[in-house]
Amino acid sequence: MATRPLRIALVAPPFLPVPPPAYAGTERVIAALAIGLHERGHRVTVYASGDSVLPCDVEPVVPEALWRVGFRGDSSAYVDMAIARAWEDADRYDVIHAHVETAGFVMARYCPTPVVSTLHRRLDIGGVAELIDRFPEIPLIAISESQRRWHEAANWVATIHHGLDFSGSPTGDTPGEYLLFVGRISPEKGVAEAIEVATRTGRRLVMAAKVYEPEERELFAATVEPAIEAGVVDWRGEVDTAERDRLMAGAYATLMLGGWPEPFGLVAIESMATGTPVIARRSGGCTETIEHGTTGFLVDDVQEAIHAVSRIAELNRHHIAAYARGRFSIERMVSRNEQVYETLVRETTSIDAADRSSVVGLRPSGRVAAAAPTASIASVAARHTRNRRSSAEAASSISDV
Repeated sequence: MATRPLRIALVAPPFLPVPPPAYAGTERVIAALAIGLHERGHRVTVYASGDSVLPCDVEPVVPEALWRVGFRGDSSAYVDMAIARAWEDADRYDVIHAHVETAGFVMARYCPTPVVSTLHRRLDIGGVAELIDRFPEIPLIAISESQRRWHEAANWVATIHHGLDFSGSPTGDTPGEYLLFVGRISPEKGVAEAIEVATRTGRRLVMAAKVYEPEERELFAATVEPAIEAGVVDWRGEVDTAERDRLMAGAYATLMLGGWPEPFGLVAIESMATGTPVIARRSGGCTETIEHGTTGFLVDDVQEAIHAVSRIAELNRHHIAAYARGRFSIERMVSRNEQVYETLVRETTSIDAADRSSVVGLRPSGRVAAAAPTASIASVAARHTRNRRSSAEAASSISDV
């Protein structure tokens, strides 16, 4: 528990409400964190869409979630708006926690209030690696060791696995007959591989997934629809939380056979929390969440996945549920984030009380880094000496995009 209540701002992407009505990853984690912090007595404000429903304060970035009103396409301006709103209000908070990937980096450098960013996506594509290199002093939180492994020089202040409230999740005492796929219809999620495993093992594949983007619709038409017609796939579409949990609890196993390294893989812990084991590709965050041969199986290809299906009956579903609910509890996740906030606030206060102009490259972990190669990356301390008027002007310029 924190030693005193903190004023905390959480910045969410405005695509879905917080919490989301159906399946989503980042928004569910933000909701769990906000609720957990609020219940511990912190003053929490979430910058999100106006249709978000939380017990704490919500500052609406847009009136309704963008995807709810049919918005598609480039949404970067709306993410900038979320950052601008939080930045303008920075003096209201002890700490700001951004969940908008790299969009919060400039705020983290120049905002007078300490800003930490949790990165939820892959960091090795789309220029993210190069951008992280340009912001070596800002504090970052990873969601798995796998996610952060290509950027060891970055200012990682913690690796915090996701946690959720599983108190309302059902558990299945005995395995069902069907295999389960949950997520979105995208090649990197292992859609074709899951269908192949179901076909070759003679088991029905229930698919509860979303289809939004053009490439997702194309893959659905080319791969999923024929399997539906062949009787292999039982298509459910995008389902709500209660239905997803029910499907997980009643499944024989959940398949996560995508060929890309999931930064975390929220589906894995949700499935295991119901007692249903997971068969996943041996890559990414799944290697840190699934215990091979105990809570599921880690495989290298479709053939190994087929073999894993034949071994599922050996696993103890009660043990699987207990493991997931203990290791990935909301309490653990909230406590770890509290520790990060307290460290940032304490060290920022210490800097404010000292001669900050003489401090170069102080990291939130207490280590002193080498001076940055350019004048624009002087130090965290220099960032906090900027007055709030400059901060608000910079934030306002973003909102004019």
